[in-house]
Amino acid sequence: MTKKNYIYILGCTFIFTLFSCKHSESEYHSITDKIEAESKNYHGTSISSEQFLDGVETIEITEDEHTFLIPERKSQITSYACTECHTKPLNQMQNKEGAKKAHWDIKLAHADLNTMNCITCHNGDDMDNLKSLTGNTIDYNRSYKLCSQCHSKQFEDWKGGAHGKKVAGWAPPRASMTCVNCHNPHKPSFETRWPARFNTQKVKERE
Repeated sequence: MTKKNYIYILGCTFIFTLFSCKHSESEYHSITDKIEAESKNYHGTSISSEQFLDGVETIEITEDEHTFLIPERKSQITSYACTECHTKPLNQMQNKEGAKKAHWDIKLAHADLNTMNCITCHNGDDMDNLKSLTGNTIDYNRSYKLCSQCHSKQFEDWKGGAHGKKVAGWAPPRASMTCVNCHNPHKPSFETRWPARFNTQKVKERE
């Protein structure tokens, strides 16, 4: 290698280094370096959803590593506590054949009758609580535990915040709706409906 070629290569290396390694205030080697440098003095945020939770009664739950708030349910059920009417075990209170049923307005459309009926979720001897498929007691405020027995994928998504609605916003504290806040437990499927349409007739009338 000649001296001239050596000087040429050395000059090119210097120029390459000069333009590829700028270290001004806002230039970094990688996006990771930039994030680390820009967040060096970051100590969190003051944004909070707490103000939007005023007037909403919530309870704190922990599922695996997720801890968050959910709406309190029992006070929102007009017929709770069930024992106000169910003063005896269910088999002693059942009406005679042909008589009007107490829950005549509830139509179960959750699964076929071979899979599910009223006593799948309700314990006839303990009406103030729900029951699991294995007979364990489930509090009404934690009815999502009942749903999670069959809807395990949705439950995992819900725990992580990917399924369901927020009570307030995405800023902490996290407060999420439960299954029954969006789905009727006796008829969980959403009704089919037409998309909302822009009313062109009213626009014409205003012209």
